[in-house]
Amino acid sequence: MIDRLGTAGVAGAVLLLAGLALVAWSAPVVAAGLALVLVGTGLVVKGLATNLLRQFGFA
Repeated sequence: MIDRLGTAGVAGAVLLLAGLALVAWSAPVVAAGLALVLVGTGLVVKGLATNLLRQFGFA
């Protein structure tokens, strides 16, 4: 999976996790809310990408 993300994707994931860890260290409840928002956004983007690829006949 890491090879499919590329260097920028891996760097983005590391920064995302570091930022979430920093917020969790300061305010755990806020970090839990942010984690839920990030997971929800990821699921929406995955659904949109899958639907778009299906329309073009790639999936």
